[in-house]
Amino acid sequence: MQAIVLAGGKGTRLRPFTAVFPKPLMPLGDADPMPIMEVVLRQLSRFGFKDVTVITGYLTELIEAFFGDGKKFGTCVDYRRELTPLGTAGGLTLLPRPKEPVLVINGDILTTLDFAAMYEFHCRRGAAATIASYPREVRIDFGVLDFGDDPHILTGYREKPEFSFQVSMGIYILSPSAWDYLTPGQAMPMPDLLETMRGDGLPVHCFKQNCYWLDIGRHDDYATANEIFESRRGSFLGIETERTKVKVGRDQ
Repeated sequence: MQAIVLAGGKGTRLRPFTAVFPKPLMPLGDADPMPIMEVVLRQLSRFGFKDVTVITGYLTELIEAFFGDGKKFGTCVDYRRELTPLGTAGGLTLLPRPKEPVLVINGDILTTLDFAAMYEFHCRRGAAATIASYPREVRIDFGVLDFGDDPHILTGYREKPEFSFQVSMGIYILSPSAWDYLTPGQAMPMPDLLETMRGDGLPVHCFKQNCYWLDIGRHDDYATANEIFESRRGSFLGIETERTKVKVGRDQ
């Protein structure tokens, strides 16, 4: 199974860190740091996605120097470089139209999602595209006022309400038909591609799973991801840690 890792962004929200090295090389963990994209590659390998293409743009040389051919992570990696930014979907035109569905993932995601289960879901449903979906709670730290037709008459007052949303995890399965909507050299965000496909009547489905997910794009999210990875390294890499062994021993 083939995967495409999107690693061309400049990571401007993580400056000044990303002023000197690309976001996919941001390290996670304190005792034995591991770049976030290494975590992604090891997960792809574990779930059967051995053939990986990395789309780069910003500080490409550093990414290629660190990850090389990908063999030490259990994958076979090749690279495509954007000469100009093409967006999260436009860069896919750097690859030929595939013959089978392809997993596309942002290179800065920390998750325990089962990629193989998502791929099987996509194929079983006959989807043209599948989006990994995750629930997020958003709290408004103010008193929210509601109004009716008259903008001066209060109809409701909610103190610091919370709203629930399903958000994209930045992980997709795309069937070959998705490439029919892309033009080489033309930038396109992934939401535009998926909405265009959906508007044409192609089935776009969402895959939901009880898992952990975090995009490390902001400073506070990166700090959280660093702590979570340090405490739950085994669950992200599919390995049994000493802490897990002790817990299992006690449970038995």
